[in-house]
Amino acid sequence: MNNKLVGKNVLITAGAQGIGEAISKQFIDCGANVAIHYLSSAETANRLVKYAQDKGQKAIAISADLTHSAQADKLIKQSVIALGGLDILINNAGSLVARKWLNEIEADFWQKVMDINLTSMMLVTQAAAPYLAHNPHSSIVNLASLAGRKGGHPGSLAYATSKGAILTFTRALSAELGVQGTRVNAVAPGLILGTSFHNTHTSKESAEQTIASIPIQRAGNVNDVARAVIYLASEYDGFITGATLDINGGVYNM
Repeated sequence: MNNKLVGKNVLITAGAQGIGEAISKQFIDCGANVAIHYLSSAETANRLVKYAQDKGQKAIAISADLTHSAQADKLIKQSVIALGGLDILINNAGSLVARKWLNEIEADFWQKVMDINLTSMMLVTQAAAPYLAHNPHSSIVNLASLAGRKGGHPGSLAYATSKGAILTFTRALSAELGVQGTRVNAVAPGLILGTSFHNTHTSKESAEQTIASIPIQRAGNVNDVARAVIYLASEYDGFITGATLDINGGVYNM
């Protein structure tokens, strides 16, 4: 329970599945009002909204394709209207899409991965920034990945490149938005099991090999990531900005 978040207005993109669902639930448990974006997970999004409303908090579920600027703008406006403002933005939406090696990548596939992981983040942040500026201490947390640090497993060239760009996006944006009082940080999760991402794209053998190389000898879970996001978001009056918090059990550090 983080009392700093009571009454804060939070938007979580892709907030109804996997890591996003855990982030949404922890914000609700900390007393925040939440706007939960989803693309296809309507049932979970609506369940989270009811969970928040039963606690007496404001909540709304909004479906949008964030690769389109008009839908990103609409998401922000609907969130602000429903919650009464915006204090915190969690940019969680993203996907590997598919594993493809360099010689298999078509221009359309490359652009699709970049749009889902990077362009959508820029569009949402661009639309949200003026509303975040209304608050003297606002916060953005971007979801990157260990793949953006190490390059990822074979077949994740496009995904790893987009996630590496998020690390730079975070640093550059922290300098640009610092003047308006908005801190911008990122988290870079490693192997986080129990998500549709790894259920779809990571084999059991690959997961076991990765776990064997992790110093604390276990994979991560969605709550490991959610706790870190909550920390960075709740330090809205703090001194941490432009940073990336690595969540990987010690398998990689800088």
